[in-house]
Amino acid sequence: MAMASLLSWYHRVARDLPWRRTRDPYAIWVSETMLQQTRVDTVTPYYERFLRELPTLQSLAEAPEERVLGLWSGLGYYRRARMLHAAARRVVREHGGRLPEEVQQLRGLEGVGAYTAGAVSSIAFGRREALVDGNVVRVLARLFALDDEVESSAGKARVWRLAERLVKDAPGEPGDWNQALMELGATVCTPRDPRCSGCPVSAPCLARARGIAGELPRTSARRAPVTVRRIALVLMSASRVVLARRRPGALFGGLWEPPGADGGARELTRLARRLELDPRSLEPVGEVRHVLTHRRLHVAVARGSLGRRRRWEVPSAEYDAIEAVALGDLAELAQARLSRKLLALAGVL
Repeated sequence: MAMASLLSWYHRVARDLPWRRTRDPYAIWVSETMLQQTRVDTVTPYYERFLRELPTLQSLAEAPEERVLGLWSGLGYYRRARMLHAAARRVVREHGGRLPEEVQQLRGLEGVGAYTAGAVSSIAFGRREALVDGNVVRVLARLFALDDEVESSAGKARVWRLAERLVKDAPGEPGDWNQALMELGATVCTPRDPRCSGCPVSAPCLARARGIAGELPRTSARRAPVTVRRIALVLMSASRVVLARRRPGALFGGLWEPPGADGGARELTRLARRLELDPRSLEPVGEVRHVLTHRRLHVAVARGSLGRRRRWEVPSAEYDAIEAVALGDLAELAQARLSRKLLALAGVL
């Protein structure tokens, strides 16, 4: 493989991304955690705000979870934020506040898998450790014309062996090599219509030579998301809106949203009565559709008026608190993007 060509190409055309302007292990760790399952253009403003508010590992460890989730609000996959927070506290407690350099120690931290450990170890500390993400899988599957289904145990093992072999032999900084592979997959060796004519390693690419680049990597058919129908109730006044906080173990755990439940009109009636409202006073305002990895949510939204009450004691498997929140405090509360969609439809935002 033309390793020098790939590195030369990367140094010439690499995107100017904020996490590429630093060698701070903490900043690189935050970026790699955010970039899991999330696009670069989505992550950038969240990354910059997160580091502006929590600039050091110590500041993250000392922050309350509510603040961490608030800074993560809208980025999705909130378990990443909780694990990052827990891992920062572990680093302070067990490693003197310094991120470990070695992959095995990094993998002992909450939420740090093989990819993140390899990224932090190679990019921040210059260690010759491999990493494999979706972009790297695609590049290597095409370069070596892998027939394995890359999501199978054998396929994953083969890709990792290739990545480990290549990073050991790569010229220059191992972090640059790993980022070059990812950059190639993100910008040239794309899932559809790979730009082979502009690829710095097209000459040794076996998939290109065999005319099968568009067929690789081989993957199993993905299961379609399950459709889930829900209702949500937005109660508001001129200065407040009612929000419920999800229990820690639930979907969107720890985040605030308009109270809701799985189901349709019958469940809306039950929820209204639990909140001591007359269901006939509610006004349907439409439906929000929101797609998660394995679920397609269809949420029917109804709007109602908030009286003088500020807190409810409503036992629920989903929520541990229901409160009337000041509109001026909304921006500080941890909310998923779905919650903001519901509030916008009801005219709150």
